[in-house]
Amino acid sequence: MVGLGGTIAMTANASGAVEPRLSAQDLIDAVPGLLGLDVELEARTVRNRPGASLTFGDLHELAEVLAEEFAAGATGAVVTQGTDTIEETSYLLGLLHAGEQPVVVTGAMRNPTLAGADGPANLLAAVTVAASPDARGLGCVVVFSDEIHAAARVRKSHTMSTGTFVSPDGGPLGYLVEGRARIINRPARGFTLPAGSRTGAEARVALYTATLGDDGGLLPSIIDQVDGLVIAGFGVGHVPESWVGHLETAARRIPVVLTSRTGAGSVATRTYGFPGSEQDLLSRGLIPAGFLSPYKARVLLRLLLSTGLGQDELRAAFVTAGALGIYPMGVC
Repeated sequence: MVGLGGTIAMTANASGAVEPRLSAQDLIDAVPGLLGLDVELEARTVRNRPGASLTFGDLHELAEVLAEEFAAGATGAVVTQGTDTIEETSYLLGLLHAGEQPVVVTGAMRNPTLAGADGPANLLAAVTVAASPDARGLGCVVVFSDEIHAAARVRKSHTMSTGTFVSPDGGPLGYLVEGRARIINRPARGFTLPAGSRTGAEARVALYTATLGDDGGLLPSIIDQVDGLVIAGFGVGHVPESWVGHLETAARRIPVVLTSRTGAGSVATRTYGFPGSEQDLLSRGLIPAGFLSPYKARVLLRLLLSTGLGQDELRAAFVTAGALGIYPMGVC
Protein backbone atom coordinates (compact mmCIF):
# COMPACT_ATOMS: atom_id res chain seq x y z
CA MET A 1 0.00 0.00 0.00
CA VAL A 2 1.36 3.38 -1.04
CA GLY A 3 0.08 6.63 0.44
CA LEU A 4 0.03 9.90 -1.51
CA GLY A 5 -2.06 11.96 0.92
CA GLY A 6 -5.52 13.38 0.21
CA THR A 7 -8.67 13.58 2.31
CA ILE A 8 -8.28 9.99 3.51
CA ALA A 9 -5.03 11.04 5.25
CA MET A 10 -6.18 14.40 6.64
CA THR A 11 -6.48 15.58 10.23
CA ALA A 12 -7.35 18.97 11.73
CA ASN A 13 -4.75 21.71 12.10
CA ALA A 14 -4.72 24.45 14.75
CA SER A 15 -7.48 26.38 12.98
CA GLY A 16 -9.75 23.34 12.69
CA ALA A 17 -9.34 22.93 8.93
CA VAL A 18 -7.96 19.61 7.70
CA GLU A 19 -4.75 18.89 5.83
CA PRO A 20 -2.89 15.67 4.91
CA ARG A 21 -0.80 14.42 7.83
CA LEU A 22 -1.43 10.67 8.27
CA SER A 23 1.03 8.10 6.92
CA ALA A 24 0.13 4.96 5.01
CA GLN A 25 0.80 2.95 8.16
CA ASP A 26 -1.52 5.23 10.15
CA LEU A 27 -4.31 4.45 7.69
CA ILE A 28 -3.72 0.70 7.95
CA ASP A 29 -3.69 0.83 11.75
CA ALA A 30 -7.12 2.52 11.73
CA VAL A 31 -8.80 -0.42 9.93
CA PRO A 32 -9.05 -3.45 12.25
CA GLY A 33 -10.81 -5.44 9.54
CA LEU A 34 -7.54 -5.70 7.63
CA LEU A 35 -6.30 -8.15 10.26
CA GLY A 36 -8.96 -10.61 9.15
CA LEU A 37 -7.65 -10.77 5.59
CA ASP A 38 -5.05 -13.34 4.57
CA VAL A 39 -2.79 -10.57 3.27
CA GLU A 40 0.75 -9.52 4.08
CA LEU A 41 0.55 -5.75 3.77
CA GLU A 42 3.54 -3.43 3.45
CA ALA A 43 3.01 0.34 3.87
CA ARG A 44 4.95 3.11 2.14
CA THR A 45 4.28 6.85 2.20
CA VAL A 46 5.56 8.38 -1.04
CA ARG A 47 3.83 11.78 -0.78
CA ASN A 48 1.44 13.52 1.61
CA ARG A 49 -0.26 16.10 -0.55
CA PRO A 50 -3.78 17.11 -1.56
CA GLY A 51 -4.86 15.41 -4.78
CA ALA A 52 -4.90 18.78 -6.56
CA SER A 53 -1.14 19.20 -5.94
CA LEU A 54 0.02 15.87 -7.38
CA THR A 55 2.22 16.10 -10.48
CA PHE A 56 3.16 13.86 -13.40
CA GLY A 57 6.56 13.53 -11.73
CA ASP A 58 4.93 12.19 -8.56
CA LEU A 59 3.04 9.59 -10.57
CA HIS A 60 6.09 8.50 -12.56
CA GLU A 61 7.96 8.02 -9.29
CA LEU A 62 5.03 6.03 -7.90
CA ALA A 63 4.96 3.86 -11.03
CA GLU A 64 8.64 3.08 -10.51
CA VAL A 65 7.99 2.16 -6.86
CA LEU A 66 5.19 -0.18 -7.92
CA ALA A 67 7.34 -1.78 -10.63
CA GLU A 68 10.08 -2.45 -8.07
CA GLU A 69 7.61 -4.00 -5.62
CA PHE A 70 6.06 -6.20 -8.31
CA ALA A 71 9.51 -7.34 -9.41
CA ALA A 72 10.19 -8.26 -5.77
CA GLY A 73 7.08 -10.43 -5.62
CA ALA A 74 4.16 -8.20 -4.60
CA THR A 75 0.91 -9.62 -6.00
CA GLY A 76 -1.08 -6.38 -5.94
CA ALA A 77 -0.96 -2.73 -4.89
CA VAL A 78 -3.24 -0.18 -3.25
CA VAL A 79 -2.72 3.55 -3.73
CA THR A 80 -4.45 6.05 -1.44
CA GLN A 81 -4.75 9.66 -2.58
CA GLY A 82 -6.99 12.71 -2.87
CA THR A 83 -10.11 12.27 -4.96
CA ASP A 84 -9.72 15.52 -6.95
CA THR A 85 -7.43 13.88 -9.51
CA ILE A 86 -8.17 10.16 -9.17
CA GLU A 87 -9.77 9.91 -12.62
CA GLU A 88 -6.52 11.18 -14.15
CA THR A 89 -3.90 9.59 -11.88
CA SER A 90 -5.49 6.14 -12.03
CA TYR A 91 -5.56 6.29 -15.83
CA LEU A 92 -1.91 7.37 -15.94
CA LEU A 93 -0.90 4.49 -13.67
CA GLY A 94 -2.84 2.08 -15.89
CA LEU A 95 -1.02 3.34 -18.98
CA LEU A 96 2.32 2.65 -17.30
CA HIS A 97 1.45 -0.79 -15.89
CA ALA A 98 1.24 -3.75 -18.24
CA GLY A 99 1.57 -6.49 -15.62
CA GLU A 100 -1.09 -8.86 -14.32
CA GLN A 101 -0.98 -7.50 -10.77
CA PRO A 102 -3.96 -5.26 -9.93
CA VAL A 103 -3.26 -1.64 -9.01
CA VAL A 104 -6.17 -0.33 -6.91
CA VAL A 105 -6.63 3.40 -6.26
CA THR A 106 -8.89 4.65 -3.49
CA GLY A 107 -9.42 7.58 -1.13
CA ALA A 108 -12.17 9.25 0.85
CA MET A 109 -14.74 11.98 0.53
CA ARG A 110 -15.18 12.41 4.29
CA ASN A 111 -12.03 13.09 6.28
CA PRO A 112 -11.27 11.09 9.45
CA THR A 113 -12.55 13.84 11.77
CA LEU A 114 -16.13 13.49 10.46
CA ALA A 115 -18.85 11.08 11.52
CA GLY A 116 -19.22 8.36 8.90
CA ALA A 117 -15.76 8.83 7.43
CA ASP A 118 -15.56 6.53 4.40
CA GLY A 119 -11.78 6.07 4.23
CA PRO A 120 -11.53 2.90 6.37
CA ALA A 121 -14.26 1.07 4.43
CA ASN A 122 -12.75 2.11 1.10
CA LEU A 123 -9.30 0.98 2.20
CA LEU A 124 -10.58 -2.40 3.35
CA ALA A 125 -12.41 -2.85 0.04
CA ALA A 126 -9.35 -1.77 -1.96
CA VAL A 127 -7.05 -4.26 -0.21
CA THR A 128 -9.65 -6.99 -0.70
CA VAL A 129 -9.73 -6.29 -4.46
CA ALA A 130 -5.94 -6.04 -4.76
CA ALA A 131 -5.60 -9.45 -3.07
CA SER A 132 -8.29 -11.12 -5.17
CA PRO A 133 -7.19 -13.52 -7.93
CA ASP A 134 -10.24 -12.37 -9.89
CA ALA A 135 -8.74 -8.87 -10.16
CA ARG A 136 -5.60 -10.04 -11.95
CA GLY A 137 -5.33 -8.70 -15.47
CA LEU A 138 -7.66 -5.76 -14.86
CA GLY A 139 -4.81 -3.24 -14.84
CA CYS A 140 -5.55 -0.19 -12.73
CA VAL A 141 -8.95 0.16 -11.07
CA VAL A 142 -10.63 2.61 -8.70
CA VAL A 143 -12.47 1.13 -5.71
CA PHE A 144 -14.95 3.36 -3.93
CA SER A 145 -18.20 2.74 -2.05
CA ASP A 146 -17.86 -1.02 -2.71
CA GLU A 147 -17.75 -0.50 -6.47
CA ILE A 148 -14.86 -1.45 -8.78
CA HIS A 149 -14.29 0.91 -11.71
CA ALA A 150 -11.89 0.69 -14.66
CA ALA A 151 -9.40 3.57 -14.63
CA ALA A 152 -10.10 4.25 -18.30
CA ARG A 153 -13.83 4.80 -17.61
CA VAL A 154 -14.15 6.29 -14.14
CA ARG A 155 -14.98 9.92 -13.45
CA LYS A 156 -15.76 12.03 -10.40
CA SER A 157 -19.38 13.13 -10.67
CA HIS A 158 -20.14 15.01 -7.44
CA THR A 159 -18.28 17.46 -5.22
CA MET A 160 -19.21 15.84 -1.89
CA SER A 161 -21.12 12.56 -2.29
CA THR A 162 -19.40 9.38 -1.12
CA GLY A 163 -20.79 7.78 -4.29
CA THR A 164 -19.03 10.34 -6.47
CA PHE A 165 -17.17 7.86 -8.71
CA VAL A 166 -19.13 6.52 -11.68
CA SER A 167 -18.43 4.87 -15.03
CA PRO A 168 -20.96 6.32 -17.50
CA ASP A 169 -19.66 4.20 -20.40
CA GLY A 170 -20.13 0.57 -19.41
CA GLY A 171 -20.71 0.82 -15.67
CA PRO A 172 -18.60 -0.65 -12.85
CA LEU A 173 -16.50 -3.73 -13.46
CA GLY A 174 -17.83 -5.27 -10.28
CA TYR A 175 -18.69 -4.89 -6.63
CA LEU A 176 -17.64 -5.91 -3.14
CA VAL A 177 -20.19 -8.51 -2.03
CA GLU A 178 -19.98 -10.04 1.45
CA GLY A 179 -16.30 -9.24 1.67
CA ARG A 180 -15.41 -10.61 -1.76
CA ALA A 181 -14.57 -8.94 -5.06
CA ARG A 182 -17.15 -9.95 -7.65
CA ILE A 183 -16.19 -9.06 -11.23
CA ILE A 184 -19.20 -9.07 -13.55
CA ASN A 185 -17.96 -6.87 -16.40
CA ARG A 186 -14.47 -7.71 -17.66
CA PRO A 187 -13.43 -5.57 -20.65
CA ALA A 188 -10.53 -6.32 -22.94
CA ARG A 189 -7.26 -4.96 -21.55
CA GLY A 190 -6.79 -1.39 -22.77
CA PHE A 191 -3.81 0.42 -24.19
CA THR A 192 -0.58 0.57 -22.18
CA LEU A 193 2.52 2.55 -23.04
CA PRO A 194 4.98 0.42 -25.03
CA ALA A 195 7.68 -0.94 -22.69
CA GLY A 196 10.86 1.09 -22.71
CA SER A 197 9.41 3.85 -24.88
CA ARG A 198 9.44 6.68 -22.34
CA THR A 199 12.27 9.12 -23.02
CA GLY A 200 11.76 11.34 -19.99
CA ALA A 201 10.96 14.38 -22.11
CA GLU A 202 8.20 16.53 -20.64
CA ALA A 203 5.53 17.71 -23.06
CA ARG A 204 3.13 20.59 -22.48
CA VAL A 205 -0.43 19.66 -23.43
CA ALA A 206 -3.33 22.09 -23.15
CA LEU A 207 -7.03 21.31 -22.75
CA TYR A 208 -9.45 23.82 -24.30
CA THR A 209 -13.22 23.50 -23.86
CA ALA A 210 -15.83 24.69 -26.35
CA THR A 211 -18.31 27.16 -24.83
CA LEU A 212 -21.18 29.18 -26.22
CA GLY A 213 -20.05 32.33 -28.00
CA ASP A 214 -16.29 31.70 -27.84
CA ASP A 215 -14.88 32.92 -31.15
CA GLY A 216 -11.60 31.05 -30.73
CA GLY A 217 -9.53 34.21 -30.59
CA LEU A 218 -7.43 32.86 -27.73
CA LEU A 219 -6.50 29.67 -29.55
CA PRO A 220 -3.47 31.01 -31.52
CA SER A 221 -1.74 32.24 -28.34
CA ILE A 222 -2.30 28.86 -26.68
CA ILE A 223 -1.29 26.79 -29.68
CA ASP A 224 2.06 28.60 -29.95
CA GLN A 225 3.02 27.56 -26.41
CA VAL A 226 2.16 23.84 -26.37
CA ASP A 227 3.35 20.53 -27.80
CA GLY A 228 -0.15 19.09 -28.04
CA LEU A 229 -3.77 20.19 -27.68
CA VAL A 230 -6.96 18.46 -26.57
CA ILE A 231 -10.26 20.00 -27.63
CA ALA A 232 -13.34 19.25 -25.51
CA GLY A 233 -15.99 19.89 -28.15
CA PHE A 234 -19.75 20.19 -27.97
CA GLY A 235 -21.81 17.01 -28.28
CA VAL A 236 -20.20 14.37 -30.47
CA GLY A 237 -17.23 16.60 -31.26
CA HIS A 238 -18.26 19.97 -32.66
CA VAL A 239 -16.73 23.45 -32.35
CA PRO A 240 -17.76 26.94 -33.56
CA GLU A 241 -17.05 27.54 -37.23
CA SER A 242 -14.69 30.39 -36.28
CA TRP A 243 -12.33 27.85 -34.65
CA VAL A 244 -11.79 25.75 -37.76
CA GLY A 245 -8.92 27.70 -39.30
CA HIS A 246 -7.03 27.90 -36.03
CA LEU A 247 -7.34 24.16 -35.40
CA GLU A 248 -6.33 23.24 -38.95
CA THR A 249 -3.21 25.39 -38.61
CA ALA A 250 -2.45 23.83 -35.24
CA ALA A 251 -2.86 20.26 -36.54
CA ARG A 252 -0.14 20.90 -39.12
CA ARG A 253 2.36 21.51 -36.30
CA ILE A 254 1.18 19.58 -33.23
CA PRO A 255 -1.20 16.70 -32.44
CA VAL A 256 -4.73 18.02 -31.82
CA VAL A 257 -7.11 15.51 -30.21
CA LEU A 258 -10.90 15.83 -30.42
CA THR A 259 -13.01 14.81 -27.41
CA SER A 260 -16.46 15.63 -26.05
CA ARG A 261 -17.20 17.82 -23.05
CA THR A 262 -20.44 15.94 -22.26
CA GLY A 263 -18.98 13.41 -19.80
CA ALA A 264 -20.14 10.22 -21.53
CA GLY A 265 -20.23 8.64 -24.97
CA SER A 266 -17.84 8.58 -27.91
CA VAL A 267 -17.02 11.38 -30.29
CA ALA A 268 -18.50 10.71 -33.74
CA THR A 269 -16.42 10.28 -36.87
CA ARG A 270 -18.80 10.18 -39.85
CA THR A 271 -22.19 11.69 -39.05
CA TYR A 272 -22.12 15.50 -39.35
CA GLY A 273 -20.54 17.43 -42.22
CA PHE A 274 -20.87 21.18 -41.52
CA PRO A 275 -17.84 23.43 -40.85
CA GLY A 276 -16.72 22.67 -37.29
CA SER A 277 -18.36 19.23 -37.26
CA GLU A 278 -16.44 16.09 -36.38
CA GLN A 279 -16.03 15.02 -40.05
CA ASP A 280 -14.78 18.47 -40.99
CA LEU A 281 -12.28 18.56 -38.12
CA LEU A 282 -10.97 15.05 -38.74
CA SER A 283 -10.45 15.90 -42.43
CA ARG A 284 -8.27 18.79 -41.25
CA GLY A 285 -5.98 16.50 -39.23
CA LEU A 286 -7.54 16.28 -35.77
CA ILE A 287 -7.34 12.92 -33.96
CA PRO A 288 -10.56 11.40 -32.56
CA ALA A 289 -10.39 10.22 -28.94
CA GLY A 290 -13.34 7.82 -29.03
CA PHE A 291 -14.72 7.20 -25.54
CA LEU A 292 -11.83 8.89 -23.71
CA SER A 293 -12.81 11.89 -21.61
CA PRO A 294 -10.92 15.16 -22.22
CA TYR A 295 -8.93 14.65 -19.01
CA LYS A 296 -7.84 11.13 -19.87
CA ALA A 297 -7.07 12.11 -23.47
CA ARG A 298 -4.75 14.82 -22.17
CA VAL A 299 -2.93 12.32 -19.93
CA LEU A 300 -2.53 9.88 -22.82
CA LEU A 301 -1.34 12.54 -25.28
CA ARG A 302 1.24 13.86 -22.84
CA LEU A 303 2.65 10.38 -22.23
CA LEU A 304 2.70 9.56 -25.93
CA LEU A 305 4.52 12.79 -26.76
CA SER A 306 7.16 11.91 -24.17
CA THR A 307 7.97 8.79 -26.20
CA GLY A 308 8.63 10.67 -29.43
CA LEU A 309 6.04 8.68 -31.39
CA GLY A 310 5.02 9.91 -34.85
CA GLN A 311 1.54 11.03 -35.90
CA ASP A 312 0.53 7.63 -37.30
CA GLU A 313 1.53 5.91 -34.06
CA LEU A 314 -0.30 8.54 -32.01
CA ARG A 315 -3.46 7.95 -34.04
CA ALA A 316 -3.16 4.20 -33.62
CA ALA A 317 -2.77 4.59 -29.85
CA PHE A 318 -5.94 6.68 -29.62
CA VAL A 319 -7.82 4.14 -31.73
CA THR A 320 -6.97 1.46 -29.20
CA ALA A 321 -7.35 3.56 -26.06
CA GLY A 322 -10.59 5.18 -27.21
CA ALA A 323 -12.16 1.93 -28.46
CA LEU A 324 -12.69 3.36 -31.96
CA GLY A 325 -11.67 0.42 -34.11
CA ILE A 326 -12.50 2.09 -37.43
CA TYR A 327 -9.01 3.01 -38.59
CA PRO A 328 -5.98 0.74 -39.24
CA MET A 329 -4.47 -0.21 -35.92
CA GLY A 330 -0.86 0.45 -36.95
CA VAL A 331 1.97 -0.50 -34.63
CA CYS A 332 -0.03 -0.12 -31.42
